[in-house]
Amino acid sequence: MKKVNWHMVRYTMRSIEIYYKAMILYFSGTGNSRYVAEKIAVSIKGALLNLNDLIKKNEAIAVQAENVIIVTPTYAWRIPRIVREWIRKADFSAVKRVWFVMTCGSEIGNASAYNRKICREKGFEYMGTAQIIMPENYIAMFDVPDKDEARAIISKADPVIEHIARKITAGEKLPSEKDSLYYRILSGVVNPLFYPFCVKSKLFKADDKCTGCGKCAQNCPLNNINIMDGKPVWGKTCTHCMACICYCPTETIEYGRKSKGKPRYHLEGLEL
Repeated sequence: MKKVNWHMVRYTMRSIEIYYKAMILYFSGTGNSRYVAEKIAVSIKGALLNLNDLIKKNEAIAVQAENVIIVTPTYAWRIPRIVREWIRKADFSAVKRVWFVMTCGSEIGNASAYNRKICREKGFEYMGTAQIIMPENYIAMFDVPDKDEARAIISKADPVIEHIARKITAGEKLPSEKDSLYYRILSGVVNPLFYPFCVKSKLFKADDKCTGCGKCAQNCPLNNINIMDGKPVWGKTCTHCMACICYCPTETIEYGRKSKGKPRYHLEGLEL
């Protein structure tokens, strides 16, 4: 198969337009998906677009790229809802093909079926979904690895990322994940229950060591955190990206008792 020319053909940026041959859009809570997106961008010579910034600014974008790679974490065995809604609202009229790359702590379930549905809605060709195991970061529910364990996981992920990048460069579809009733239940039944029952911010609290630096508010993609009287206060639009708790420089934020004693994880802290 003839390789795709991934080099930038035209770039302009006013308030809403970006023109590229290939573009990698990524959303990342604690750095895993950003790391993968950056590796792919280097390999395929594509442009990077940070969805965190656009979602935070509620910014309208027209993505004028023939080929798009969407890199996101896995939230309850699908892409995050805030990413799905951004895709639905954005102008993808120039896009022809889309690949999905999803980072996860264990598995992505039947996420590919829902990614395929998004492609049908938007009118571009679905080129498959890839799963990449990265260090667990969902401190509100699971244990997260220490730094040595995290580095080992990323070391195993690197060749997988390179393999995926080669497939994309060649213009090939990514192999479909094996379907099963178990995966369909995870993505189709558990996911809709996850948001109303688990994605809440009322358990986030900062203790007396908080310096009021505001980094948690800066990192929140939904502007759900305000600094009041020198302390962060959480609203009701949390997406559980874990950026606030994991990037806190003094580790003063807890998620009730569920985060007590757990190491904080963000990729920059590994000093790769």
